[in-house]
Amino acid sequence: MKTIKYLFIAFVAIFMFSSCSSVKNLVYYEKVSDMSIIKNAELSTILLQPQDKLSIVVSSREPQLAAMFNLAMYSNNAYSTGSSSITGGNSLSSNGYMMGYTIDSNGDIDFPVLGKIHAAGSTREKLAELIKQKLISSNQIKDPVVTVEYLNLAVTVLGEVSRPGRFAIDRDCVTVLDVLGMAGDLTINGVRQNVAVVRHEGNENVLYRLDLADASSLYASPAFNVQQGDVVYVAPNHKRQRESTVNGNNFQSVSFWVSIASFLTSMAVLVKNW
Repeated sequence: MKTIKYLFIAFVAIFMFSSCSSVKNLVYYEKVSDMSIIKNAELSTILLQPQDKLSIVVSSREPQLAAMFNLAMYSNNAYSTGSSSITGGNSLSSNGYMMGYTIDSNGDIDFPVLGKIHAAGSTREKLAELIKQKLISSNQIKDPVVTVEYLNLAVTVLGEVSRPGRFAIDRDCVTVLDVLGMAGDLTINGVRQNVAVVRHEGNENVLYRLDLADASSLYASPAFNVQQGDVVYVAPNHKRQRESTVNGNNFQSVSFWVSIASFLTSMAVLVKNW
């Protein structure tokens, strides 16, 4: 009788311990070894790459001059066959689709009148300034305002998040925490200590692993600031992995321990009455 009682207490203690450890694994920024890394962390600005598609709009006090540097905008209406041009100073319509500039394999875009302009490796702010100076120096427009926007830049988030998918980048600085927020945060089954970022660098894919519980290593990682084309993957915990198998109710599952505790309780009652 005492043996059964001790076994029951041991099983309950193990169950409670496993529950407490699972809660601990859900905490972000649990470990902070160096606050200076967080305080001095710099957000990296996205650099343009080949195959990036850009919207470039030139505005001026003289719309007629600016119009020749802007691509046509087509209606999204399936029943419309006409097209219209964007003139300087006009904003893009929500019902229209503007053609963009795709950076070629050499890192260049072919801009009206100005010809080839190197864009790869630059930020969109620097590219806008470069086009502006070229327009002024070539006496095309005296007071140009150049706006550069991303059209196809995106990050893919997969795994144990609430809303996996492909998310557009519309800012110059985006962190892995930003994109996880776009995906609705990690589920309770996501491993905070095992977030992978796959990035294409040069001619190969590089894998970075992030620990969201260790703030110091997270901020110091090259993958903290995401880049266009990154794939962020959140690994599932052991519970989630077991649920995906046919025999998920094994000796590590909560339901198994509950069953054992119920069985031991029933046996203790029977032995006592017997």
